[in-house]
Amino acid sequence: MFRPGISLVLMMVTALAGCESPMHPDVPKGPSAYQAISPAADDTTGRNYFLRGGDIVSISVFQEPDLSRDRLVIDNAGNLDLPLIGQVHAGGMTPSELSDALTHAYGNKYLRKPDVAVYIDQSLAGTFAVEGQVALPGQYAYRPGDTLLSAIAQARSPTKVAKLDQVLIFRTVNGERLGGQFDLRAIREGRADDPEIKPGDVIVVGFSGVRGVYRDFLEAAPIIGVFRRF
Repeated sequence: MFRPGISLVLMMVTALAGCESPMHPDVPKGPSAYQAISPAADDTTGRNYFLRGGDIVSISVFQEPDLSRDRLVIDNAGNLDLPLIGQVHAGGMTPSELSDALTHAYGNKYLRKPDVAVYIDQSLAGTFAVEGQVALPGQYAYRPGDTLLSAIAQARSPTKVAKLDQVLIFRTVNGERLGGQFDLRAIREGRADDPEIKPGDVIVVGFSGVRGVYRDFLEAAPIIGVFRRF
């Protein structure tokens, strides 16, 4: 989660908005932006997310609707109760590992060549924030596999004055603040990769206006001492 004081800085984004000026020159962008936010001690997204008590998953057994289940809650001990095979320990497994375990369990006694898929509907891993020029800024529940596009979609998309090539992602890794600038239009058009979002990330969508001065909140960061290394 991000530190207290960030909310104050984020509120300054809109307050300082006016006519357009360049993004903070020290924020990496292009390929460097992806590299800047890539280090992570704990990978809690996509294939490497480890299931835990409180997560909600769906189990799909191909052509076996009676065995498939939607929105099952993993209990505090990390277990799931499933048809025929009973209690299965899912805690500490990745979705892929759980899928393999269920495929083996059903294939061992009950089905011929079962095809089992595991989907994460909701995770208790944390939240991320979307601020700046979006219709509904705020904090959102993190779901494994969330990307910049899906995060901004949860915030009801950018406003008409949002500057789509000035979208910032800030992340804390091992106590160090990392950040990069991304081009949302290029991502939407498939000309750039859609970066994964992690718990605690702060996303700020840039501002473009006819009058006034654009100021990203990095310019206020040295006063508060929250964001460094760019």
